Amino acid sequence: MAERPEALFPLFAGLETLDGVGAKTAKAMEPLGIARPKDLLFLLPQAGIDRSRRDSLRDIALPATATVEVAIGRHNPPRTKGGPYRIVVSDPLLDWILVYFHARGDYLQRLLPPGQRRVVSGRVELFDGLAQMVHPDHVLRAEEAGSLPAYEPVYPLAAGVTQKGLQKAVASVLARTPDLAEWIDPALRAREGWPGWRAALVAAHAPEGPAGLAPADPARQRLAYDEFFAHQLTLALARANLRRGRGIASQGAGALRARVLAGLPYRPTAAQTRAVAEIAADMAQPLRMNRLLQGDVGAGKTLVAFLALLVAVEAGGQGVMMAPTEILARQHYEGLAPLAAAAGVRLELLTGRDKGPERARKLAALASGEIAVLVGTHAVFQKDVVFADLRLAVVDEQHRFGVAQRMELGAKGQAADVLVMTATPIPRSLALASYGDMDVSVLDEKPPGRKPIATVLVSSARMDEVVARLAAQIAEGRQAYWVCPLVEESELVDLTSAEERFAALRAALGEGRVGLVHGQMLPAEKDAAMARFVAGETAVLVATTVIEVGVNVPGATIMVVERAETFGLAQLHQLRGRVGRGDQASTCLLMYRPPLAEAGKRRLKILRDTEDGFRIAEEDLAMRGAGDLIGTAQSGLPRFRVADMERQSALMAVAQSDARALLAADPALEGARGRAARNLLWLLDQDRAIRLISVG
Repeated sequence: MAERPEALFPLFAGLETLDGVGAKTAKAMEPLGIARPKDLLFLLPQAGIDRSRRDSLRDIALPATATVEVAIGRHNPPRTKGGPYRIVVSDPLLDWILVYFHARGDYLQRLLPPGQRRVVSGRVELFDGLAQMVHPDHVLRAEEAGSLPAYEPVYPLAAGVTQKGLQKAVASVLARTPDLAEWIDPALRAREGWPGWRAALVAAHAPEGPAGLAPADPARQRLAYDEFFAHQLTLALARANLRRGRGIASQGAGALRARVLAGLPYRPTAAQTRAVAEIAADMAQPLRMNRLLQGDVGAGKTLVAFLALLVAVEAGGQGVMMAPTEILARQHYEGLAPLAAAAGVRLELLTGRDKGPERARKLAALASGEIAVLVGTHAVFQKDVVFADLRLAVVDEQHRFGVAQRMELGAKGQAADVLVMTATPIPRSLALASYGDMDVSVLDEKPPGRKPIATVLVSSARMDEVVARLAAQIAEGRQAYWVCPLVEESELVDLTSAEERFAALRAALGEGRVGLVHGQMLPAEKDAAMARFVAGETAVLVATTVIEVGVNVPGATIMVVERAETFGLAQLHQLRGRVGRGDQASTCLLMYRPPLAEAGKRRLKILRDTEDGFRIAEEDLAMRGAGDLIGTAQSGLPRFRVADMERQSALMAVAQSDARALLAADPALEGARGRAARNLLWLLDQDRAIRLISVG
């Protein structure tokens, strides 16, 4: 591991080395994410209090916070135990009162000696027509009053940590913070008018007014950029490391792809053709490919992925496609089977269910190279799964596969190229944060022949009408999904509501016409229920969890989502995409329970108005924030302390191109700016990046 630069040692010392911080306070700071002095630098004030000096309270509209110089008058101790201790004070125009509870008289006599002058600052309210300041925040001698800032920063607190204590600790860290060499591109810094790093920290901790707390403040913007830049530098190093890995140039003549395309009943979209060309060009390089294929529901990612897998096979190698669940792996296998048959290549499925001789047979065929393309779950990661010559790994991920797993996959694949597919359109800022180490291909067109899906909002009060309409549609041979509400508390409550709905629909539509899938079923039962629906034996499939519905049933043309307001936008968009896969017109009914909250109304309206997944994702991000959108914990999304991914996405894009440019010019970060950037990586805990540099 690279050595931490000596200039940073004081910032990585114990917290107890700071003024006013003992072992107890250091422990209390943990929930604020503060483990070392440098962490305090990035704990910025979240509000401020105007402490500018006023001559008198007389012209101030109360209640308000005020700072005034007063003459101290009579002390009136409490008449009863625990009662208020009052001290009369006067400013040039008004007499008023300071009030203390549970304070000792001798202490107050020393703090506020009668006949002397003090500057007091705190919240003033009217009580029985008298102005009162209860427990002033500050009591200072005239000569000390200069130490009180005109605008006092307010920090987030945790139990056992006070504002005064934090302010003191921050001042102590700033005093020992060195002026480090600049890591931001000088032209960029000049263009944006950003201060240097240390100056930015000093300014951010001493805002001069509310504008100093806003993300647009130059000091804060610079510190936000530093976070984005460090994060993108880590991703760019990961990308460079992967690409530096001995890649294999896989070039295919295109014969197998031509067979598949000739057998298709339609022509691929321009977006599909472009994506295949980008992937094939990457695979032909001796560098390892690390590409993201982003496509909206029904944009035809599977075809693009299979054509990419065929490039690997044409080049004499093998390909693998991995899905997060067994149902999805099986579905990919079934979807790819006709394409594999057209190309004349052997396709196999490997899941955790393969046991004994059957599994051994598949593993032998894989190791000998007879299997050209393998489809599976993460079971293909297991030690005994050996490929003859793996060239391309396609990962179908629903945000379950972070940067760390992508690296693991790279290690498995004897230098295999990696293509990650996601069906969730991701707003640009999030794509940069989660996939900044990758190159991106976007499928932004729907294949021809796809009919738009009519989306209708219906109040749950009209349930009987909906069921009657459903009965009429089924009589004409249509099929429908019925998704039950997500009851957060427990799977069992979800289950009860699904079973009740299942019983009600069976009573209305006929015994054998309705199927049920839910999370508590055994995989085999689930598959059987799905199979009956796919075969058309059941006309309606009632489902609890969204994921079970990740299946492709061209005959299904109706999607009913009950209590649609309890689902997220992206989820609803995914669900809607389960219908409209055949050539018939399809409908999505979003049933809601009135009255709808404002946010729920906005969500459902967006869905009704557009089928564009990227627009829906941008709206979702604006409404819910990045962490919620993809579940921060599982997404490997960085937690930024200063930067705001939603509001500052443009900065993230600049940081990405800057990080890539710096590494292109100085791959080992040995130059002056590169060494400065190493300091930043240490300061922002980008240990992975530091390891990558030392490995590199």
